[in-house]
Amino acid sequence: MLSSRLLIRSFLFSAFISAMLFASVASAEEVISGKPQVEFQTNRGIFVVELYPDKAPASVANFLKYIELGFYDGTIFHRTIKNFVVQGGGLTADMLQKSTYSPIVNESNNGLKNEPGTIAMARAFDPDSATSQFFINLTDNKYLNFYKPDPHYIGYAVFGKVIKGLDVLQAISATPTQVIGLNKNVPIDPVIVEHTRLLDMPVMPESQSSKPTPTEITKPKAKGKKRG
Repeated sequence: MLSSRLLIRSFLFSAFISAMLFASVASAEEVISGKPQVEFQTNRGIFVVELYPDKAPASVANFLKYIELGFYDGTIFHRTIKNFVVQGGGLTADMLQKSTYSPIVNESNNGLKNEPGTIAMARAFDPDSATSQFFINLTDNKYLNFYKPDPHYIGYAVFGKVIKGLDVLQAISATPTQVIGLNKNVPIDPVIVEHTRLLDMPVMPESQSSKPTPTEITKPKAKGKKRG
């Protein structure tokens, strides 16, 4: 009888420990997956970005402020270059610049790289001039990374990554473009952000020659002799 009670107590204790361990694991998973996720609904499809406030707190807070206001709804991707970037976040379909909040500090020296699928802040030459515009890297843009605290080498601050719908952005980047004023690579058929929202429930990541405009990033020219 005594041994039976001991076995029952042992079983209950083991069950309690297992429950505590499970709760700890679940809590850890919630922390890991607790990064804000924002869904972009465009007229070409939907994509989702996951943000990294631990690495780029100012950039993420700034971005979420615009999301909360619905600022990006009705804006366009005004610069699309295949195998390079898609850029948006500041112009309407009429190519009018929207009013923004004050610029934020450059957080390019945060360890994050301009790798395929990452989202980064667009800016002018001044390192601390980013406002609402952003771009999404479609290739490994190493030369956009931080190298040293010099305006020429400080780079562009990555603050998140596309975890769903990267194929939508790749398709957008392949759309035919035109030149409108000082803006190069403007899609002929506007790529419009119809709606953005902060997700309540996280989604699982998928396997995954005119003068530039003030917030335009520049792809360096290839070196070497021309062929043909």
